Amino acid sequence: MTIRLEDLGRAVRDTQYAVRGPIVARAQELERSGREIIYCNIGNPHALGQKPLTYLRQVLALCQYPDLLDRAPQIFPEDVLETARKLLAGTGHGMGAYSESKGVRFIRQAVADFIEERDGIPADPDAIYLTDGASKGVHTALRILVSGPQDGIMIPIPQYPLYSATLTLLGCRQVGYFLDESRDWKLSRRMLEESCDAAAGAGTRVKGICVINPGNPTGAVLDAENIGMIIDFARERGLAILADEVYQENVYLRGDRFLSFAKVLAGKGERDVSLFSFHSCSKGFLGECGQRGGYMELRNIPADVVAEVTKLQSVALCANLTGQVATYCMVRPPRPGEPSYGLYAQERDGVLGELRARAVLLAEGLNRIDGIECNVVAGAMYAFPRVTLPPGRTDEEYCMALLEETGICVVPGTGFGQVPGTAHFRTTILPSTDRIRMVVEKLAAFHASFGAAR
Repeated sequence: MTIRLEDLGRAVRDTQYAVRGPIVARAQELERSGREIIYCNIGNPHALGQKPLTYLRQVLALCQYPDLLDRAPQIFPEDVLETARKLLAGTGHGMGAYSESKGVRFIRQAVADFIEERDGIPADPDAIYLTDGASKGVHTALRILVSGPQDGIMIPIPQYPLYSATLTLLGCRQVGYFLDESRDWKLSRRMLEESCDAAAGAGTRVKGICVINPGNPTGAVLDAENIGMIIDFARERGLAILADEVYQENVYLRGDRFLSFAKVLAGKGERDVSLFSFHSCSKGFLGECGQRGGYMELRNIPADVVAEVTKLQSVALCANLTGQVATYCMVRPPRPGEPSYGLYAQERDGVLGELRARAVLLAEGLNRIDGIECNVVAGAMYAFPRVTLPPGRTDEEYCMALLEETGICVVPGTGFGQVPGTAHFRTTILPSTDRIRMVVEKLAAFHASFGAAR
């Protein structure tokens, strides 16, 4: 007898991932039938026209086919050739062999150097794990923290569905804490306390808190005061912190800047709060989602627990070597004075400049539509506007109708979580500027007709 749906574990059947849910499946059906679809559902920059940075792809080409180092050296700048040679030597056996479970030591040292340069604090390469994108690191950290069905992890509402999906698979409890939309999606101590107290009152053993900064789907950028408040809360409640910092290069407002949890933690001299931090080459200005490169850094975690993390990492042998090399290129880019720096800086600044302009264009355009309100997109790659719907209608219905009528694919707010009685959708700022304008125009016409027709 073949396997049946009812034979599967309940956790698998209950897991939802809205970013690639039924609306996206329908968009793909329409596209196969000849419809033009504007995919605004996922942060996949290259799929929406962003070009790869030359430096990273040149290094990857040489690492994957080392014969080019001798056969065609004239094609590549000298710093690219030198970087590829160092990486190949660091791997020990090239790109086709397993690395050690934590990742290539040479690359982990580069990550540690990057953290020291970014934050002005020491970083230990032995506390760094190279991972298949940040997602793999998040899975590992949550697996370490969760020991039973009574355990709970605090996650933001709205949140990136990676967290809710992983917690469902682990069979534990999600402890949602609301972000304050009226304060540009900031966290408040009151909301954290209320959420944690309610969970404890229901018999949940709260073990950790996840924070996404800059925010997905909200685009909010946390300041030092907000981060410090979260660290204080975690210390008082005995919680580990999972800091998802994959959008740290995507900060758009003048005066805002990214601050890592590690920097604020060290500045407070805090040694009683365990911290898992995540970064990825999928976002920022690289947008190399398909390379699956990233890292996880551990702080204030005992040696015996670190050994268990390493054991989990060892089960999968190691992160893919292409992603490890991409991560190296992210943390050790060309420096001023090096041959590749001019083109690298031009391409980097071009990507970030376009994203900054689109963030303003999208938010301002959405706010001109009667019945749609959108906070400033301060960071990341998304807007999460609030929509006023006719009585009895849902955001899932709204987004499916939007797709059918306009070809615009967005994700309903239900998939990320939202305050009861409100409706939202998430859209990226990644389509070209012309397409962003088209999205706003089509949304305006659709929203007016959706309300009038129902």
